[in-house]
Amino acid sequence: MPTIEIDAIDGSGSFAAYRADPEGTPRGAIVVIQEIFGVNEGIRRKCDHFASLGYVAFAPDLFWRLEPGIDLDPDVEAEFKQALDWMGKFDQDKGVADIEATIRAARDASGGKVGVTGYCLGGRLAFMTAARTDSDASVGYYAVGVDGLLGEKHAIANPLMLHIAGDDGFVPAATQQAMHEGLDDHPKVTLHDYPGEDHGFATEMGKRRSDAAAQLADSRTEAFFAEHIG
Repeated sequence: MPTIEIDAIDGSGSFAAYRADPEGTPRGAIVVIQEIFGVNEGIRRKCDHFASLGYVAFAPDLFWRLEPGIDLDPDVEAEFKQALDWMGKFDQDKGVADIEATIRAARDASGGKVGVTGYCLGGRLAFMTAARTDSDASVGYYAVGVDGLLGEKHAIANPLMLHIAGDDGFVPAATQQAMHEGLDDHPKVTLHDYPGEDHGFATEMGKRRSDAAAQLADSRTEAFFAEHIG
């Protein structure tokens, strides 16, 4: 499995990132931010897909400080519970710093702009990344707890797109309303709603995927990156 090692910004060690390279010169880079299940096959497939579109893609192992190489299947109940446990121990601020280190490595590798896209926990981290780093464009899928992050929205300087599952078991209607009230008038932020869809609808594989909504969201993401990354 093609991986690279990236040094943490705080000097505390290094972590692996899955890497997928395009044929020919990259049009830019995409950092794929994991769900709570680690860098599993679904996340690696996201990277491979972006590589097929001409980007060099990286998926950093953000749980490395807890245990390197976590790779869980959300359709297996015991592994789903394990993932929730890891998320409870995860330091999100350090995670964003590790994403920033990955953005730097991706910029070096591509010689161009860098976008980030994240799913679930990664969707939340994509919002934080848009506010705290110099990513050129960011996309979050079914981001959790964004209502508690709206105090950082003034720091979002580059385009951010959020895909909201209308029937999300982890993002209730009141939270979705707060996201719209807080972000609809932000000049850099675009929100898309997917009525009736549940959390995880755009996963590459497994029971959670909802094909039509996934294809619509992904087509919007790809057009967004084509515009802002290259």
